[in-house]
Amino acid sequence: MSRLKKLLQRFLLKPTDFTYDEMTRLLKGFGYEEIKTGKTSGSRVAFFNKKSGHIIRLHRPHPQNALRRYQLDFLEEELRAKGMLK
Repeated sequence: MSRLKKLLQRFLLKPTDFTYDEMTRLLKGFGYEEIKTGKTSGSRVAFFNKKSGHIIRLHRPHPQNALRRYQLDFLEEELRAKGMLK
C-alpha cells in the first residue's frame, strides 16, 4: 500500500492528531499546491488544483499543529464534491 493511501485511510478515520503537514502531503497527492500570498497572509491558507481550478481555503492551526474536526470534515466534503474521494 502506498504512503498516500495510508495517509488517506488515516485522514478518513479523522484522528484528533491529524497534522497540518499530513494534510499538506495529502492535498499534494491529489494535485493541490499551497498558494503563497506573502508574509501578511496570516493563518489563512489556500490550496489550488491547477487541473480542476479548485481552491480549498482554511485556517492553519495554531498554536498546535493538529487540525480540528470541523476542518477534517470540511476537507472531506470538498474532496468528495470534486470526485477525488468516493
